[in-house]
Amino acid sequence: MKIYLTAIIKSKPEFREEVLAQLQEMVVSTRKEAACLQYDLHQGITDENLFVFYEIWQDEAGLALHNEQPYIKAFGAMAADKLAATPEILLTKLL
Repeated sequence: MKIYLTAIIKSKPEFREEVLAQLQEMVVSTRKEAACLQYDLHQGITDENLFVFYEIWQDEAGLALHNEQPYIKAFGAMAADKLAATPEILLTKLL
């Protein structure tokens, strides 16, 4: 079953460019993963500190493998200091 994921990320204003750079690197690396069907990064129009990922994964196993990648773990380590809040992750299925 495909997994549809939306991740909402809010950076602290002073770290926006650094967070954005790391998110953009994640896009490049993640799109190479076999189970990644779609991985799009969006930025808020009225709030440039807001970033949203829209993702589609082939299955739960592929998403689990993605979450173990070094670039995802590196983002997690950075998040505590440079994000304004814990990222919100929404897992959904297509109806």
